[in-house]
Amino acid sequence: MTTKKQLMDYAVDDAVDLFVLLKSADVRTAKNGKPYIALVFEDRSGEISGKYWDASPADTEQFVAGQVVHLQGRREKYQTHPQIKITHMRLATPGDGLSAADFIEQAPMTREAMENYINQTIFEITQPTWQRLVRRLLTEFRDQFFTYPAAKSNHHAFKGGLAFHTISILRLAHSVTAQYPDLNAPLLYAGAILHDLGKTIELSGPEATTYTLAGNLVGHIVLIDGELVRACDPLKLDPQAEDVLLLRHMILAHHGLLEYGSPVRPALREAEVLHQLDELDASIMMLDTVVGHTAPGEFSERVFALDGRRFYRPNQSGPVTPQE
Repeated sequence: MTTKKQLMDYAVDDAVDLFVLLKSADVRTAKNGKPYIALVFEDRSGEISGKYWDASPADTEQFVAGQVVHLQGRREKYQTHPQIKITHMRLATPGDGLSAADFIEQAPMTREAMENYINQTIFEITQPTWQRLVRRLLTEFRDQFFTYPAAKSNHHAFKGGLAFHTISILRLAHSVTAQYPDLNAPLLYAGAILHDLGKTIELSGPEATTYTLAGNLVGHIVLIDGELVRACDPLKLDPQAEDVLLLRHMILAHHGLLEYGSPVRPALREAEVLHQLDELDASIMMLDTVVGHTAPGEFSERVFALDGRRFYRPNQSGPVTPQE
């Protein structure tokens, strides 16, 4: 059985011919004054950008985010970044039998497995206030939590990425609390589950993900803090009580620095740990993606979120098997 070639299977200078999803499509103006469309193509293997030059009004109207297109062109490299030089592009027709869902990358765990892990961890949040707040907020945002990506791009930018990112942090948190038993494990677990829940309001969803108006104007950290405060009322909790403030601080401080969007810097051991684990998981996911798309013996494209650095993929990767 022949496996269909996917977007990331093409090497530099390869002729490209396949169906892809338009993850984003931004109309811009070139230096010559003519409009063009800055595109990001996506399938389950990854994403690559491309530019549709001299776009007509009809082109800008039909080639929009969320559309499946048949793409022909050539893979190139521009300033270390892969891109597609487009020679022809058309919308998929009903006869092609394709939908956007066919091209969206999925979390490496099933939704059932992710729900089971989260539910089991909630039982480990033995402090009543934190458990009640986690349960209420997860109930309210459950479907979005288990289907939304964790970001528009960079890390865990796939369907179910938000829940999978949360579970990755929880797995790390379980190891850290075993190593450092004086940490408040229930607080760390509750903070980990809620820290990015505001992305269910900040982002539009798993298909053609964009930032919502609230996401652009307020941001996920403040959004979920507001939801947590609102949840206190039906639970008859005081949002100014210490136990509630501790959980709110976990969320508000998890980006670590004010310039990275946190209203406050971590002032609890558990908040500092959550910040470090969040950074670790996001960084490893970005590295896995970029290095995974790099040939052995070569450097990756630059990773903007990691100070624009490039990373080398050794010819020999992973653990070395001892010779007998």
